[in-house]
Parts: sequence; structure tokens; C-alpha cells
Amino acid sequence: MMKQTDPAHDRAVGKPRNATKKKRKPNSADTQIGESIRAHRLILGMSQSELARQLGVSFQQVQKYEKGANRIGAGRLPQIAEIFDIPISALFKGHAETLPGKGMRAAPVKLITDATVLKMLTAYADIRDRAIRGCLSELVELIAKSARTKSRR
Repeated sequence: MMKQTDPAHDRAVGKPRNATKKKRKPNSADTQIGESIRAHRLILGMSQSELARQLGVSFQQVQKYEKGANRIGAGRLPQIAEIFDIPISALFKGHAETLPGKGMRAAPVKLITDATVLKMLTAYADIRDRAIRGCLSELVELIAKSARTKSRR
């Protein structure tokens, strides 16, 4: 007589059923929302720890959200929008207002990587003289080119 096997019985003891399922990986929308969260947080001058505290998660979780490494649940999005005092739709846009309540100055969220970038973008936007803006852009491009050249050596 041949013994029938039960796949559930053959599993390792203590191993959950869904352990063999693959986790869904973040997609480009998750990455874009993460960038938007980082940009809005920086605009408000809020630390990752402060945002994490308000959300009830670890700051490492906020880091993962911002990098797009972890997906953000649908229930968490309204929470984040409320903390930032923005509509949920603002988290899906590719730009963020750099001066909330002071006009419609918007910057691509991909550019707002840290507080110094935000300061520079805001200051640059305040320069009205086109010639000065052009010279400043050229200067930054030359510095970046020089840094790239030195890093290849």
C-alpha cells in the first residue's frame, strides 16, 4: 500500500504558508511617490525620524518608502498627506511646491534630494536677473564637470 503525501504536512514546521510567495516589488509609481514624500518632508524641514514618529513606524521604514524599496500601502497615503497638509494627489505629481502658501514655485521632486538642494533651488528662483542666473548655471555646470573628471582619475 502506497502512502499518500500531504503537501501541507511536508512543509517545514513553523514555516508560514505564504513564505513561498514572492513579495511584490515596488514599481516606478512607488519610486515616484517615495521621491515626492522625501521632497515634501524636506520642504517642511521635517526629519525622517519625525515623520516616522507621526506615522508610527521606524525611521528605517520611512527611508525605504522614500527610496522606493518598500511599497506604501493605500491606507498610509492619506496619513502622509494629512501630516504634510497637502492633497493626496500631490504625492502622485512629479513636482512639489517649494514655498507652500507663498506662491506656486514648483520643482521636480527628483531634484529635491536633500535640504541643501532645496535651499539652492529656492535661492536660485529668487534671482530675477537673467544674466546672473545664466552665469550661476554655467558655474555649477563647470563645477560638476570638474568633479566628474576628477572622479574618473
